[in-house]
Amino acid sequence: MKNVSIITEFVLLGLSSDPQIQTVLFVLFLGIYLLTLVGNTVMILIIKVDARLHTPMYFFLGHLSFLDLSFSSVTVPKMLQNFLSQKKSISVWGCITQSFFFTLSGGTEACLLSAMAYDRYAAVCHPLLYTVVINRPLCTGIVSIAWAVGFSISLMNSLFVHKLHFCGSNIIPHFSCELPPLFPLSCTDPTVNEILLAVSCTSLGLLTLPPILFSYSRMISAILSIRSAEGQGKAFSTCSSHLTVVLLFYGTALFRYISPDSGSVLE
Repeated sequence: MKNVSIITEFVLLGLSSDPQIQTVLFVLFLGIYLLTLVGNTVMILIIKVDARLHTPMYFFLGHLSFLDLSFSSVTVPKMLQNFLSQKKSISVWGCITQSFFFTLSGGTEACLLSAMAYDRYAAVCHPLLYTVVINRPLCTGIVSIAWAVGFSISLMNSLFVHKLHFCGSNIIPHFSCELPPLFPLSCTDPTVNEILLAVSCTSLGLLTLPPILFSYSRMISAILSIRSAEGQGKAFSTCSSHLTVVLLFYGTALFRYISPDSGSVLE
């Protein structure tokens, strides 16, 4: 047995080491974060107060707003702190905790976006049966399942990360803690963790992407069958905002995690 230095904290490199650029980034991301907080909080309050918005679509939107608040609050406050701090460190437990809530928010949001795609499909393709098919108990059950799936995936991966021992380099070339950058820093073999994470992400993709693809294929077909341009515009307006969010969410995730690793810090 040889003596090893066990790591108790990690160093997050962030987006830049230039103090002037860090100041600009601090102001920029602080503004975006405050806008995120205010916008989503107002959205949740309006949906809660206005009885006319107590419909399935706004029920899902309320939970999506809460998830956006959670997702941003997991990573941005620590990033803002590091912009103004010379010691850009985070404890090992803090890093694992951050990755837990990051995975929880991401997994739950993927499931919720899939459920919202089916909601839009029912509204566009079966408008007369919409209130019968998409009722409040079903919506509550779907949201509960989304949170349960996100929590299960996050808990399983986090429990296995706790078994890893970190020594040697403690530098993470990122502005937040995620699971993939942690594995190379482990002294113990992280193969099981990598396999578990890959299986979790694949399972989540197979669970959430098919309903989205099916729903939008049927919706596009139904919209194109409408003869009037005004009717097509009204039908498309019911799902265009959700489609934008889906493309942003899955597009950036695929670009970030599926694209080949170039080894550049800019990633």
